[in-house]
Amino acid sequence: MPDIYDLELARAGRVIIDDLCRVWEGESVLITIDSCTDCKPAEETAKAAEAAGARVIMAWHSTPMGYGKVTDSMLPEPLKEAIPAADVWIEFNTQWLLYSTPWTKAVSNGRTRYLFLGGLDRERIVRCIGRININKQEAFQNKVVELTRKAKKMRITTPKGTDISFENSPDRPVFSELRADTPGAHFLLGQIAWAPVEDSINGKIVFDGSFSGGGEAELGILAHPIELIIKQGRIVAINGDEEARKLERWLEKLDDPKMFNLAHVCYGFNPGAQLTGLCTEDERVWGATEWGIGFQGAYFKGTQGEAASHADGVCLNSSVWLDQEMLLDEGVVVHHELLPLARELGK
Repeated sequence: MPDIYDLELARAGRVIIDDLCRVWEGESVLITIDSCTDCKPAEETAKAAEAAGARVIMAWHSTPMGYGKVTDSMLPEPLKEAIPAADVWIEFNTQWLLYSTPWTKAVSNGRTRYLFLGGLDRERIVRCIGRININKQEAFQNKVVELTRKAKKMRITTPKGTDISFENSPDRPVFSELRADTPGAHFLLGQIAWAPVEDSINGKIVFDGSFSGGGEAELGILAHPIELIIKQGRIVAINGDEEARKLERWLEKLDDPKMFNLAHVCYGFNPGAQLTGLCTEDERVWGATEWGIGFQGAYFKGTQGEAASHADGVCLNSSVWLDQEMLLDEGVVVHHELLPLARELGK
């Protein structure tokens, strides 16, 4: 019998395989999903890969307790071997394999194309992929990347109290997360990510959307803001209510000084994204900014390197200045070069 979103999921699966990953006939496609995740999107993606002539395997496995390298001892050995052996790896896990040892091998082997779609259920994948005009979205994101690359100094504020400034390095990449057709790490469309010059990051970051760190630091939508005081790219104080205390205890428990480093900053620009408590979607809410702490992928070309784990926090309704020019005003696109492109996306 037909199930909810069956037709829309078929389209989303095709977009993932044909438009985003650009899978070729004969390629090996590994799809991973843990036991706490809706299987239907993974199944439809596997069908689309099979229809494209790929050699497909879907690995359904028990859910790890946490993210990053802390999952290494929890994963089956055959899965660890399969991940870097795939031509294309699409991850649907709610508890990410992202930043684990097999992930590092896969994204650095010069061959595997990795697409992270962690935790996306059928309704989210329809909103955030299936109903997006990929070509118009790409044009908008490319222009944002162009403008950001030119900026030497940036400032971000939010109504809840964020006020953080930093410098960009012309030698570091600015990633537009949309297609996954080249070797390395790629993520759900609608995000633009980069690593600022770490010791130039100073000020205050207030997470008022959601926070995701896996396990006991999986806080979801925040009832109370978490305030981070930042000096030269490091967290020197954490202020707030119970959520802030949970974050502080988790960081101390990991016993890794690098977990207090800022790893990257991102814009959120997915027209279909809503604040739902799932990090994969939340950090792409239109007009939000997001900061990652801890593990810093080598592809950012930063100075922080690997850490015990990774976490992400969302700042809603961001105002962003590129040097002296305003890009966003409390989450609304105001830059003259972006306004017509945003309107074509319904924003």
